[in-house]
Amino acid sequence: MEDDRRETYNMEDKYLICEDSLEGIFTGIYEAYALREGHQHLHIQIGEEENLRLFAVYLHILPDPVKTDKVAQTLKRRLGEHVYHTLCRAAASCHLDKGEAVYRTVVDALTAGSGRRVMENLKNPYVARCFELARFTANEAHYETEFIRFQELAAKEPGENGVLFSRIGPKNNVVPFVMPHFADRLSIENFMVYDEHRKLFGVHPAKEEWYLVSAGEDFVLKEFALSEKEEGYQELFRAFHRAIGIKSRENKKLQRQMCAYRYQDYMTEFEQKR
Repeated sequence: MEDDRRETYNMEDKYLICEDSLEGIFTGIYEAYALREGHQHLHIQIGEEENLRLFAVYLHILPDPVKTDKVAQTLKRRLGEHVYHTLCRAAASCHLDKGEAVYRTVVDALTAGSGRRVMENLKNPYVARCFELARFTANEAHYETEFIRFQELAAKEPGENGVLFSRIGPKNNVVPFVMPHFADRLSIENFMVYDEHRKLFGVHPAKEEWYLVSAGEDFVLKEFALSEKEEGYQELFRAFHRAIGIKSRENKKLQRQMCAYRYQDYMTEFEQKR
């Protein structure tokens, strides 16, 4: 028994280096279980780190759609849709400790036996962190559905409606979570939501399913020509926003609390104020 304890103590930690994406994290979880070495000395890390750890092994994991789908189906079947969506929102967070938090939460659910009630096990610091990250992402997605402003681009042919386009800059990867909201409400429209921080497009063709398109690191968004009426409507909206304001009751501090600058930077009514 003493030899077994010594062997466990001397076992090297293994860090699975994954891509910063849901596919990267889920592939890392698949590979962690495939190693069949237990989970005590396995870790999932998002991207490289500057200072390497002593007595640690680093394994680079490439995202695999087949392995990602297997993990996703297992989580849905054994943990339910609610827990699955919570894990997805946590994986969409901008914080790099999300990989370890999601992995340890899955281990708690599938291996330690918490099952479908895993998100109630907040005494586990990794589950608590996963819950916190998921809530942060969900809150930002909720704000974006309120603050997103679309503008109509010029149509290719006279008489046609142009594509509705919106540019955002969220902290978290919320495009996959806001697209269903607008796809339901703008089902007959062609529209796009562009996350300029991740260079990611959410594309919705009229009356069809929406999808994601990654523009790549070298992509530079060019200025689009607006439709003939768009600039007039934008100025009308700004005038309405100014008219309903009461100057004597203006409270900039409260306004920032309710609608932070990082949202105002992409909102039509604030373009001339800041």
